[in-house]
Amino acid sequence: MRQQINDRIVTVGGGTGSFAMLSELKKVATRLTAIVAMTDSGGSSRRLMDEFGRPLPLGDLRQALVALARSSTLWRDLFSYRFPAGPNDNVGGHSLGNLILHALQDRNGGDLLDALEDAQQMLDAAGRVLPVTLGQATLCAELGDGSLVRGEDAIDCPGERPVQPIRRVFLDPPAGVLAAARKALMRADTLLIGPGDLYTSVLPCLLVDGVAEAIRACEGEVVYVCNVMTKHGETDGFGAADFVAEVHRHLGRRVDTVVVNTGMPPPALAARYAEQGAHPVAPQLERLHALVPRLIAGSFMKGESLARHDAERVVLALWPDLAGA
Repeated sequence: MRQQINDRIVTVGGGTGSFAMLSELKKVATRLTAIVAMTDSGGSSRRLMDEFGRPLPLGDLRQALVALARSSTLWRDLFSYRFPAGPNDNVGGHSLGNLILHALQDRNGGDLLDALEDAQQMLDAAGRVLPVTLGQATLCAELGDGSLVRGEDAIDCPGERPVQPIRRVFLDPPAGVLAAARKALMRADTLLIGPGDLYTSVLPCLLVDGVAEAIRACEGEVVYVCNVMTKHGETDGFGAADFVAEVHRHLGRRVDTVVVNTGMPPPALAARYAEQGAHPVAPQLERLHALVPRLIAGSFMKGESLARHDAERVVLALWPDLAGA
């Protein structure tokens, strides 16, 4: 039997980076909570919000639930299934998991937290999934030329607009932290921030009123897992120290530990990313040593078709005792 981690582990973020970490952590963690960003404004989530008047997006919550699922592969596949688009099809493009969450919310009188509890029971989830806020807010970015971009999807995919450095991001209107999320953040033994797109997955959680305060009050270890690749339109030209500095600025404190990748993707994969304006994040180890008390550096990247974290290596680096289990 694999050794278990009994610490209270709390993750902060959203998207595919959180999905990978949660999928690995569920194998070893007994007390796991995912705090999920609530600013997704595209795809199936956007359509459900528009068509049914739902104030909050469901996509990142669904991904966290699937990552933590211990139920049959069939249930996980169903929650992940996306209907193919059709010419006259209102269902095409929707994620079935989003529709199930929508139905569970209806059955619970519109209560999203009760819907999540039911989904966790259906999927035999290895931990709790909590929205960082129940407040409805739009993620906004002020660019280097002073222009404003509204909406997570518009920031994430710049499209035809000129790409400018992001000067700041903010929520409009402001939103307050969910009480259960605040308590989990404060009581965490290990608080894991990232990996994920800096301005559209990680910082949107830290922008919620009360989140940074709760993390500053946390007596456990606060860890930031730095991205392995830059994101065109968000972090062009960023090195690891730039990512960490932005996290520190929004937290109002230093993190205790940074996990940074020193490996490189295969040349063919790197070339494909370069065509999209994305490049490996430079480790900048000397600068990081001056920024954080503890630095874990190593080859944490894996990828054939995608460059992403090897979540198992990250977990073993953070909890080395697991390696001998």
